[in-house]
Amino acid sequence: MKQYLLDLLRLVYPEICLVCGGYLVEGEKCICLECVHKLPKTGYHLINDNMAEQLLWGRVKIEYGTALCRFQKGNSVQKVLHQLKYKGEKELGIVLGQFFGYEIQGSNISQVDAIIPVPLHPVKLKKRGYNQSEQIAIGLSEVLNIPIVNDLLYRKLANSTQTKKNVYERWENSQNIFDIKENSLSLCEKHILLVDDVITTGATIEACTEVLQKIKGLRVSFAALAIA
Repeated sequence: MKQYLLDLLRLVYPEICLVCGGYLVEGEKCICLECVHKLPKTGYHLINDNMAEQLLWGRVKIEYGTALCRFQKGNSVQKVLHQLKYKGEKELGIVLGQFFGYEIQGSNISQVDAIIPVPLHPVKLKKRGYNQSEQIAIGLSEVLNIPIVNDLLYRKLANSTQTKKNVYERWENSQNIFDIKENSLSLCEKHILLVDDVITTGATIEACTEVLQKIKGLRVSFAALAIA
């Protein structure tokens, strides 16, 4: 009876794909499988010294770095990120994080002890209602069976939006805005995966990594949903 009612509700109020607008079938959430397969994936998790990792060369020590997709103005990835960040589609982050997890499962970058999402400032978190990076991290965690640590790294300053800033302005805008709480001993000599929604110049990842590497022996890798 319960399944019958669910099927009836789908007929009356069908769920649609947030990318193409087509109807979702049973088993699909937020985005249809066809749109997932069409996402411009990078395959960086299989490539040593990939473009994502090169962004951080000479800046901070990174073990591995990857991004699931390539971001270009007007492409499907931009639409996905817009829905996730500005249209309240928080479940989309979990779904994409799950796909991301299946993509990198078994690779070097998935061999970590904990996942840390890049934090939002409390003011922005309250305004948006959720942290999009944490939503992605939840999906990754569910697939990779790796715990999330979201009570260690925090954003102490609310910086302005990075969208229209150049490389130097993004770096300057990300300086001294993160810090770690005192409960860091559990991550000594561990390997963590830092998760963000999009990486452009690497300024945010750099700023987070500099702070996290205050922890003795901590190794940092990073994963972003998209690279611009």
